[in-house]
Amino acid sequence: MRETPYFKEKLETIEVKNKSISQLLAEMAKTGFQGKKLGEAAEVWEEMIKDDNLTIFMGYAGSLSTTGMWKIICWLIENRYIDVLVSTGANISEDILEAMGGTYWRGSHLVDDHDLLRHKIDRFYDVYADELEYRKMENLIGEFMTELNEDHNYSSREFLHLFGKWLSKRGIKCIVSTAYEYKVPIFCPAIVDSGYGIAAVTTAAKGKNIKVDQMEDFREFLKIGDKSSKTGVIYIGGGVPKDFTQLLAVAVDLTRGGEEAYPHTYAIQITTDSPRWGGLSGCTFEEAISWGKTSATGKNVACYCDATIALPLLAHALNERVKFERKCPDFSRLFEK
Repeated sequence: MRETPYFKEKLETIEVKNKSISQLLAEMAKTGFQGKKLGEAAEVWEEMIKDDNLTIFMGYAGSLSTTGMWKIICWLIENRYIDVLVSTGANISEDILEAMGGTYWRGSHLVDDHDLLRHKIDRFYDVYADELEYRKMENLIGEFMTELNEDHNYSSREFLHLFGKWLSKRGIKCIVSTAYEYKVPIFCPAIVDSGYGIAAVTTAAKGKNIKVDQMEDFREFLKIGDKSSKTGVIYIGGGVPKDFTQLLAVAVDLTRGGEEAYPHTYAIQITTDSPRWGGLSGCTFEEAISWGKTSATGKNVACYCDATIALPLLAHALNERVKFERKCPDFSRLFEK
């Protein structure tokens, strides 16, 4: 074999035989393209779980709970394979519809949407939801909001902690109630862009105005960053959850004097967005290095893949590989009143 500085790791061809998902991803890590990246993502996530004194943040974007992903997020929380969740409002409200006994239906993107409107059916690409069940979910959030103090400015973390407690007492198993039970803080930096926003409007119409302070959100988020010696991030999609979490590294740097960067030591991203359009959802970790958001010497893996393919495979691989109880950080004292 010819020697060059580039021939370092031999590509290994995959053979079809009985094997676990974990074994398959391990073999994929030794191939090429996005299969290789997905295999590497599984390896890095496992390494993050084994790394002591690491705080693992997850950015959870889009409307993935409607596609059957939300119980995976609950499982990750229960096993503390993530320590902090930063989510869109959709992902932590639309799971409640199903948790309440509602149903999402497999459909088609090739459909008469005007006819769906006539039948009060909402479409998420090829998933259908009953608009009447969606309203029940929003009304449930509104019912909780009527019990809050309108003279208090809530962070989204505090709001969702109290909502999780409220849901847990009613036996509604969802992401927010699971996070409450396992002491995992949830931040939702664009919470009104969801059923929570609609619930706030209907609650206000009844004479009660509830305030969520997004500046307090970031102050509380920074407390976690400041108490963490090392951080790792997992982004399912991009958007606001990703940028909110990326900014943590910059903010920690500033609060500690601005003399030294504190980038995320590990970073995984599952995205379908291309970097060439300049948006944050497709932004590469190499670009983030220039901001001091991710480490140039850390473990960074970006896989360009649909999250509904990648997330179930990664979670099942972790389920097969990790056979110990993780030592995880406890941030509950940071938020005691």
